[in-house]
Amino acid sequence: MENFENVTVAKKGNSYYDGKVTSRTLTFADGTIKTLGIMQVGDYEFGTSQHELMEITSGELQVKLPKSSVWRTMKGGDAFEIEANEKFQVRVKTLTDYCCSYS
Repeated sequence: MENFENVTVAKKGNSYYDGKVTSRTLTFADGTIKTLGIMQVGDYEFGTSQHELMEITSGELQVKLPKSSVWRTMKGGDAFEIEANEKFQVRVKTLTDYCCSYS
């Protein structure tokens, strides 16, 4: 899906790592939440509070998922999932757009 319809967009953005990672929260009519964001080149660690599906819409990064020692390369069109209450690491290689879906 390239476009989202009938959503509410939070006016205030989310900012992490001194503004190097930012996102906006979208709320759908059925209560579903997604975030759309951008990550600048760098190394980051994130934690989850609920299950997440992270779709890379453009750019390139490497991700190290929980309980893994392997770095996986992800590019535009790729996706990965993280369970609730986990931490994961990313190495952003080029400016990267992403969409996170929560459940």
